[in-house]
Amino acid sequence: MKTIFEKSNNSGMCLIDEKENLNFLDARFLRENACGLPQIGELEVLRHYKELSDRNFCIEKGFYPLGSCTMKYNPKVNELLASLEGFANLHPLSSDEDSQGALKLMFLLQEALKKITGMEAVSLQPAAGAHGELTGMMVIKKYFEVKGETRKKVIIPDSAHGTNPASAHMCGFEIVPVKSDEKGQVDIEALKEVLGTDVAAIMMTNPNTLGIFEENVLEISKLMHDNGSILYYDGANFNAIMGYTNPKLMGFDVVHLNLHKTFATPHGGGGPGAGPVCVVEALKDYLPVPVIDFDGEKYFRNYNLEHSIGQVRSFYGNFGVLVRAYAYILMMGNNLRNATEDAVLNANYIKEKLKKYYDLPYDEPCMHEFVLSGERQKHNSGVSTLNIAKRLMDFDVHPPTVYFPLIVHEAIMVEPTESETKAKLDEFIDAMIKISKEAEVEPEKVLSAPHKTPVLRVDETLAARKPDLKFIDNY
Repeated sequence: MKTIFEKSNNSGMCLIDEKENLNFLDARFLRENACGLPQIGELEVLRHYKELSDRNFCIEKGFYPLGSCTMKYNPKVNELLASLEGFANLHPLSSDEDSQGALKLMFLLQEALKKITGMEAVSLQPAAGAHGELTGMMVIKKYFEVKGETRKKVIIPDSAHGTNPASAHMCGFEIVPVKSDEKGQVDIEALKEVLGTDVAAIMMTNPNTLGIFEENVLEISKLMHDNGSILYYDGANFNAIMGYTNPKLMGFDVVHLNLHKTFATPHGGGGPGAGPVCVVEALKDYLPVPVIDFDGEKYFRNYNLEHSIGQVRSFYGNFGVLVRAYAYILMMGNNLRNATEDAVLNANYIKEKLKKYYDLPYDEPCMHEFVLSGERQKHNSGVSTLNIAKRLMDFDVHPPTVYFPLIVHEAIMVEPTESETKAKLDEFIDAMIKISKEAEVEPEKVLSAPHKTPVLRVDETLAARKPDLKFIDNY
């Protein structure tokens, strides 16, 4: 496919004749050289960008089982609601008096998230999941500073999300890892060995990145609270428990939620996102300001929190994402737990169908996702997990997350979400089985994949180290 520069044929429109006198413009604003823009007609421009868009893979084009990142369908009605004039055109510097509709929506979203998580207070400010993590850790740090306690360590299981240690470290904490046991859960004895009075918190994902529910979470909660420590809940996998339990019942004190994962707001392309932070009563005064409050007559931005960590996001977060999330919650109502049911059912269905063909390091009932291993294929025929992922692209399937979590060699992390039909799951299962068989009898077919994509096999290492970001033209 040619670039738009290569398609340039000097047939485009020129607004000013080159011979025209431009003395009416200040000389400082005149170019000395040609700007190098392509000359191309409007119809060809439209065709060019339509062709580019057709090459892009998206959830509307095919199955997207990206483990841990939850790439699920976003209802289009939510896009319509977020684009309503009163929401889309409201200036962020508008006064509270002129923003009552938006403030009411955010207040009601806070109330809904409090009920769903069991927490007592919410901030909608953080702009993404990892930003929510950072905000939560800032709250914990400030809490111990106000108490006058010196706690420098944060415990993080080896099955946690990769951003957890980064978020804690950015707040100045020392990271203390704790290993998993044979069931893929936090090793309680290993936890006891690293627990001390200098531990501020533990950051847990439940279910963890193996898709396994931490059965000993109440024991962990008691150990941490008896030690005066805080339990932090990474809510990235909250869509696996929603409606059946909540972080408060499990003993957590701070929660961040990925609205793009659990509540079907857009995801990918770097955002925008939203990562609200929910806390127990004892930590409500530490949240970022402002929070949205209601005095019985009007909704307002409340800056009066005694120990607030301050503002963590310009204005009040990504409002359009908040509109979409609230619309999704209203749409689902008391049936929110149905999303959990379907996500867990879909994951277990695929896992049971594929464990005969791929290694399953932890053969336990999973929640919304599970982790296979391509170790068998790599050992027998040299077909790595990366090769399997590339071959899947020939079946119009976006590859699952690979090589994560790090505690599983040749990891293949699959999350079907609740959005997919059984027929689509069966197509994926058939493709994975076919690739497994190909790896045995004709490995070269997998090793040289993909074969049908617009761009064939690429060198990821070279692309990461020496990206070509500019088209070199002849202008």
